[in-house]
Amino acid sequence: MSFGHPNRRALLAVLLLSVVLPGSPRPLLAEPDVLWSIVTECLDPAVADYCSTCKLPRTEAPCATHRDCRETTEVWAETPDYVAIRDRKMCGCLKEFVHGLAIPRTRVTGVEDPRRPEGIWEFAWHEACRRIPDETAIALAVNPISWRSQNQLHVHIVRLRSDARKDFEHASVTRVERLDRVWAVAATTAKVAGWRDYGVLVAKDPSGGFLVVVEKGSPEGDFTENHCVRAGKY
Repeated sequence: MSFGHPNRRALLAVLLLSVVLPGSPRPLLAEPDVLWSIVTECLDPAVADYCSTCKLPRTEAPCATHRDCRETTEVWAETPDYVAIRDRKMCGCLKEFVHGLAIPRTRVTGVEDPRRPEGIWEFAWHEACRRIPDETAIALAVNPISWRSQNQLHVHIVRLRSDARKDFEHASVTRVERLDRVWAVAATTAKVAGWRDYGVLVAKDPSGGFLVVVEKGSPEGDFTENHCVRAGKY
């Protein structure tokens, strides 16, 4: 199922507003530090009082045994600097659907933060390649401030929509050889366009290197397969 740009953006807004934390009547937008809590409180099940301090325990922790998928944290990979986890959008989906998040383990709010780490793109790409064998189908995306629900930087690890590349013409696209150039290129592109807030998407250039796509909207919503179909509905 594909959407034109306005409809995809409207859909994303509705989905963001309707996502509710486990056990909470408030929308996720009212809880902007969930990812930071996972990074600081949920990665080490061996710490004292883990199950009382971590709201979304790791899947291998004893207190996660009888919890719903959306109430747990599945860690895909971790280093001293970053962690990759399953996005809760994968819960209830077929195994072919992939949506993960790569997150720094230090406090970085998002695309606007000068502390944003260059190495997170390489980390996220490596994990994406483990889960999406076709590199040309991989998309790494960071949403702008105006489209995100969390104030901890997170790179979405997803698949490109099958028709996404033809839509790149509506955004600013620059080719880079190395992933450690992504932030610099994105910032320069946004500055030239006069954008203070912007989203970034990285995809493989079939001819070599990578494409850095910059736009004012949500690259996750505009270019990727970010939600799966459940019972015929998104």
